Amino acid sequence: MAQEKYQYGTTPRKFEPDYNRRTKEIVTKKPLQVVKDMPKQQVKVSGEQKKRQMKITVTVIGVFLLLLTISCRNSQIDKKFNQIQEQKKILADLQKENEQLRVSIENSQNLSNIEKVAKEELGMQKLTNKQIVYVSLPKKDYIETASEKVIIEDEKNWLEKLLDKFLNM
Repeated sequence: MAQEKYQYGTTPRKFEPDYNRRTKEIVTKKPLQVVKDMPKQQVKVSGEQKKRQMKITVTVIGVFLLLLTISCRNSQIDKKFNQIQEQKKILADLQKENEQLRVSIENSQNLSNIEKVAKEELGMQKLTNKQIVYVSLPKKDYIETASEKVIIEDEKNWLEKLLDKFLNM
């Protein structure tokens, strides 16, 4: 028993007096009694308590809906971000393939590659001296001038034809 009252700190313990200071009478502490007579349905809750409970309920529901909205929006943002990343990967792959094709086209445009393809794939050969035919052309201009004047008439509607007849008279 002595160990239960021993205090390990440096400050003394404060005791509450068991008596009323004014009357200096000793008050005995009685445990609170629970009323078991009234059923729970008859217990009345005040209007303030109802309002307070309603405010708390509405606040909790509001916070829940706000958090739900934020999480849904974040999931949509994540989906769009992932789609953008996939499209960027596809774009990078296409650009890489495009660059490789451009390099292969530039490499295949040199004269030796063209000659190789012509011989191997198309079966072509270089000309021999027997296959060469020389043509002599006179040194005059081959452009012919028009000897006749060409008149182009557009199709006219009946009103324009009628006006032309009256004007040419």
